Amino acid sequence: MPVRIPDDLPAAKELEDENIFVMRKSRAVHQDIRELRIAVLNLMPTKITTETQILRVLGNSPLQVDVRFIHMASHDARNTPSEHLDQFYESLDDVLHERFDGLVITGAPVETLPFEEVDYWPELLRVLDWSTTNVWSTLHICWGAQAGLWHHYGVPKHPLPEKMFGLFHHNAHDLRNPLLRGFDESFLAPHSRHTEVRLADVEKVPELEILSSSELAGLYIAATADLRRIFVTGHPEYDRLTLKAEYERDLARGLPIAKPANYFPGDDPARAPLMTWRAHAHLLYANWLNYCVYEETPYDLARLG
Repeated sequence: MPVRIPDDLPAAKELEDENIFVMRKSRAVHQDIRELRIAVLNLMPTKITTETQILRVLGNSPLQVDVRFIHMASHDARNTPSEHLDQFYESLDDVLHERFDGLVITGAPVETLPFEEVDYWPELLRVLDWSTTNVWSTLHICWGAQAGLWHHYGVPKHPLPEKMFGLFHHNAHDLRNPLLRGFDESFLAPHSRHTEVRLADVEKVPELEILSSSELAGLYIAATADLRRIFVTGHPEYDRLTLKAEYERDLARGLPIAKPANYFPGDDPARAPLMTWRAHAHLLYANWLNYCVYEETPYDLARLG
């Protein structure tokens, strides 16, 4: 089944070329089906690229998914044309009265700032509080995970001596958990961040279970027992060249940056990287949609909360 998107969304052509099943809204309106309603709060500056990445992993599922994009009205998105935001995005105030089966909160390149110094922090707090009553299951990614852990449970983030950057091996701690169903015991996943959430801090929170971690990268997945709040500290949605683009960007800016770990064959930036985390990324999102959202959310969303 397809992921349902606006007719003119730029991601549509690229996803169709990759054989990802997408359905334009003009066709979907003729189907009599209760699709999953998924909101995506896109905090990344490269919003169009992130749209493609998120839709790619949401689209690899037998479920029909209606995706709505949300942006922070209190933030000036300088890297995305205002026409694009006007056409494809809604503000929190536009959706406050609505209910959703699932919500994805993306990362954002603001992890070195204290939470309270992020210009849209008050608005993000409204989203996090709104999600507790109007969303069945929320998937927090990278900085979005750090923000959610801090707001909901008081778990702090800590600066790293150098950027956690590259592909890292992770262990799956509980393969009986629905979110990890079908996972290998060890798998690769991308990270790109300057701060961390420490395992010891999460272990102090009785409501949270650590589902996956890495010897080098630390915490990867934590979740509540009912899987209504899920926190992923990496970027499983990244595509093949995202880490390469970040590496070359930082080099061009003269920033101190090491080559992404376990990424370039032979550690040689001249060689094209292999996509070694795609299966894990698709399985994570498919499990979330199926076991955490579709099988658990009320058919009548008016009952949610």
